[in-house]
Amino acid sequence: MKPAPAQLVQQLTAKARATAHARSTSCPCGAATLADHPDGIVVRHADTVAKAHPEDTDRAELTTRLTLATHHPGVLLPPLAPTPADLHGRLVTFWPYGTPVDPDTPDAAPWEAAATLLARLHRTPTPSSPDVPTMRGPAKAARAITRLRAAGPHPAATPVLRAWDTLPAWARAEAPMPHTGTLCHGDLHLGQLIRHPAPEGPWLLIDVDDLGVGVPAWDLARPAAWYACGLLQPGEWARFLAAYRAEGGPAVPVDGDPWPALDVPARALTVQTAARAVAKAVTAGRPLDEVEQSVVDACDRMATVPPQLAQEHTK
Repeated sequence: MKPAPAQLVQQLTAKARATAHARSTSCPCGAATLADHPDGIVVRHADTVAKAHPEDTDRAELTTRLTLATHHPGVLLPPLAPTPADLHGRLVTFWPYGTPVDPDTPDAAPWEAAATLLARLHRTPTPSSPDVPTMRGPAKAARAITRLRAAGPHPAATPVLRAWDTLPAWARAEAPMPHTGTLCHGDLHLGQLIRHPAPEGPWLLIDVDDLGVGVPAWDLARPAAWYACGLLQPGEWARFLAAYRAEGGPAVPVDGDPWPALDVPARALTVQTAARAVAKAVTAGRPLDEVEQSVVDACDRMATVPPQLAQEHTK
């Protein structure tokens, strides 16, 4: 029988502690749970982080993703071990700890660093191995829709599902992506950046669960969607886009309007965000907050104005 979640966290913490002690003879012991959700359980002991991946994680694909991270140390945080370990049916990986983005200082958010790292990742030579997995961004969006449908009825579900239906099949993970020659992160947001070595090392991308070949514009889609919904200031979006272009990122043209390339992925990330928000609200039995309502409203506009997200920001 699989251990209860609390037991799994305890055992994962013990694994992190053992790994940390093996790395250092003078470990300043201290443990913390960094994340505990369906996409993974992450714990820290001193300078070591352990992650228990979802139960349905494919071992071969995760191993390939770990190898890719190892081969791109200036862009992706390399793991401490090249293959995952096992813990009661869950695959576990180990990583060095890095300093995350401080959510209390939004003006210092490293948008330029994020864009530069993405451009460098997108410009790496296309992996030649047939074992390199597909970037899982569309699959994650589809999973959010599945969770929304399973959560139960809610008035906001209707515009979200209607907007989902306007997306092309590839963005709903119902058909192959149109371009799969670029190495992509698959789930870019500011929580996926850390400074390593801590506390002031260079910024690196973390979380390889969705890493693979695919449409590079997907990696720009979350900040693009936030900008289109009014959740990201125009100046921050301009800095992000300029840094990506300056580094030679291939997802958008070097100048001119980026939205023909970004529109579909930005719509998909808007729907994914709204679906998660509504599902969480239903589960918690609470109303949507202001930010959650704004992405639902964006979905409502998407269903009635197909060419682009109906926001002045996108014009």
